Amino acid sequence: MKNLLLIQPNGLLRRIYPKATWNESRDSKNIYLTFDDGPIPGLTEWVLDELKAAEARATFFCVGDNIRKHPSIFERIRQEGHTAANHTMYHSKGFKNGAGAYLEEVEECGALVGNRLFRPPYGQLKKSQYRRLIEKGYQIVFWDVISYDYENIPEQQCFRNVVGNTQNGSIVLFHDNIKAEKNLRYSLPLFLKHFREKGFEFRALQTGERHQA
Repeated sequence: MKNLLLIQPNGLLRRIYPKATWNESRDSKNIYLTFDDGPIPGLTEWVLDELKAAEARATFFCVGDNIRKHPSIFERIRQEGHTAANHTMYHSKGFKNGAGAYLEEVEECGALVGNRLFRPPYGQLKKSQYRRLIEKGYQIVFWDVISYDYENIPEQQCFRNVVGNTQNGSIVLFHDNIKAEKNLRYSLPLFLKHFREKGFEFRALQTGERHQA
């Protein structure tokens, strides 16, 4: 599929958003797993179980409306040492919204997560939105490896997408949503096992840190 050509973002995208975070330091054997779109009953809880078994920490970019619907799962994310972050209130597309309305939705979700760590849904962010978010002190996080777990691809392909492109400091994007469930349930346990055996640590992103290299 044509989207698979962009498992790793190209240099042009990094230049468009120069103050965004795409990866963390390449100097240490750390991997930063991220999960977008939850919390979702059943699936997010399964992810948390898998992370706990692997002694792994991760970052959950949560949709504000899902936080309101499933507060106990959201609290579990935080209680188990993971970072909960902002993915807008209603999973809105940046390209279809003006800067003012978009920022209001980000701020509403931010009040629930309690920090300024943010990832735009679909990776969509107008330059005007980007500038406003930076001015407001948001740390915008993209990724340097995407699983495409939400696409209609074989589970094995999803696993190859991530295992073949992850390196020191990678920010790896999965989704804890129903559309991604089949591929996520196959790929995540194998991914955790593979890199744990290679001596990697799985860490959560920390608000305010920007160690990209």
